[in-house]
Amino acid sequence: MLSENQLKTPERRARSHQEIHHLVESRTDALSLYSELAAKQPFKPDHDLQVLLQSFCESLVDYTASAHFQLYRHIDEERERRTAVLQVADEIYPFIAEITQLILDFNDKYDCEDHCMNLSELAEDLSLLGERLADRIELEDRLIKVLAAKR
Repeated sequence: MLSENQLKTPERRARSHQEIHHLVESRTDALSLYSELAAKQPFKPDHDLQVLLQSFCESLVDYTASAHFQLYRHIDEERERRTAVLQVADEIYPFIAEITQLILDFNDKYDCEDHCMNLSELAEDLSLLGERLADRIELEDRLIKVLAAKR
């Protein structure tokens, strides 16, 4: 007969894989909009760009929230027991937090619905954001790899 923990393990593993899938999906959406936005250079404050910028900011915040709720909250609430996962999380979390702040700052600056008229720094801000998103993805993928590993 299976113990209660043995019954819960497949359920936890399935939930973990679902959470990872949701994170990767929201990340892909944000990156797709990032690419679309970057291709619009040089930036002119027209309606289409405003709508795209708004969509990108929303997607970026959704992705950031997804990462927090799908990965880090689980660890913060001490529901994770695997040493390898905890070690990677402890190592990468300060960098993730720093990049999260950059994302929130970008959102605060450019999430202005249809009235962002000053786009003079958008190309530079977008370039920096792209570099930091690449860093964040590498860090998240390290955590995802150990989360998805068999126990």
